[in-house]
Amino acid sequence: MSGVTTRAVFLDRDGTINVDRNYLSHPEQFELIPGAAAALRRLQDAGFRLIVVTNQSGIGRGYYTEADLHAVNARMNELLAEAGVRLTHVYFSPEAPEQAGRGRKPSPAFFFDARDEWGVDLGRSFMVGDKFIDLEAGWNAGCAASVLVRTGYGAETERRERNRLGKAIVVDDLAAATEWILAAE
Repeated sequence: MSGVTTRAVFLDRDGTINVDRNYLSHPEQFELIPGAAAALRRLQDAGFRLIVVTNQSGIGRGYYTEADLHAVNARMNELLAEAGVRLTHVYFSPEAPEQAGRGRKPSPAFFFDARDEWGVDLGRSFMVGDKFIDLEAGWNAGCAASVLVRTGYGAETERRERNRLGKAIVVDDLAAATEWILAAE
């Protein structure tokens, strides 16, 4: 995709798009956070690619399989499609924290993959997540901003990492992150 550049919003999955179920492994447990689908639709309609970047250490820990992950993601895609939302791609890191993995956040590897595969201009893109490693991944990739949502682990992250948040944008949820991103544009 040389020469083509597009903006993207990179999104953590659990606690950002959907209710965090602590090692979510069954599609029937998947529940969108209220307002998430509408927020994603607004970003999509504004011309952003929507790219999920998620650590799924439950696979590496043996709690569920990669097939379980794909079933959950299929449910996510199904629910988002009902709102007219289409994710560009879902990148996932299956490794447990102590295992080596090139894409495990805070690594920016998947952001660089998206740059190369989808023509994403990282400097005009954003990262949204509920953990400090999400923010770090966006910063490490050179995104325009990293946004912390208070859903999922976000409120706890805000309290625990207050002195390290620095240039992070902190908002209540994905809908508020969308408002901030669209206003920043």
